[in-house]
Amino acid sequence: MKLLDGKVALITGGSRGIGEALVRKFAEQGASVAFTYVSAGSAERSNNLAAELGDQVRAYQSDAGDYAQAESLVSDVLKDFGKIDILINNAGITRDTLLLRMTEEQWDEVMQTNLKSVFNLTKHCLKPMIRSGGSIINMSSVVGVFGQAGQANYAASKAGIIAFSKSIAKEYGSRGVRCNAVAPGFIETEMTAVLDEKTKDSYLSAIPMKRLGTGEEVANACVFLGSEMSSYVSGQVLSVCGALNT
Repeated sequence: MKLLDGKVALITGGSRGIGEALVRKFAEQGASVAFTYVSAGSAERSNNLAAELGDQVRAYQSDAGDYAQAESLVSDVLKDFGKIDILINNAGITRDTLLLRMTEEQWDEVMQTNLKSVFNLTKHCLKPMIRSGGSIINMSSVVGVFGQAGQANYAASKAGIIAFSKSIAKEYGSRGVRCNAVAPGFIETEMTAVLDEKTKDSYLSAIPMKRLGTGEEVANACVFLGSEMSSYVSGQVLSVCGALNT
């Protein structure tokens, strides 16, 4: 028996990077998976991923940062799958620059995609989860724990996710809903692939394990939090960072 047999997972931002690793790993572990992509340019990639993984995986175009679209998404997933057992709020962007150069638009874009999306999807998934229980997993970052120069907007959004997760865990623990945050460190994705060698070396020098993590390693942590193996784990922050946050 697989760890997620019989469960339905909704994953935002599932078309690439950590999100794609999540979709693949959750399907591998037996879950039915609904995942989102936001841009029309990601439609072919997302639909191909869903087709590759089988009938239990479906892609939906939806902007997680838009309240009405999030509500419609949850309604559609419930119609298509009948329930939502696991919500992974993974959608996220960066708009990195020093604060004196940061525009209001750069701040607002990051807050809407990274933090408001977590509010939107969690709020709309809570009612069905309260009836049958569920696990909410919010993708934070080690940057949300200790900050990072040039990422004040991103760090603030990820720190907000941690506080939000702890609050939801306390509000709805008695109703069978668990809520945890995962805080990845530096992970090999398309975003890190464009970094120059000097920047990569500076990151590696700070990581005790001396390597970047993989999307699969983050996904493995999320499988644990989504499965019954973590049935008494809630309100926690699980760092997947090679001991960077230590």
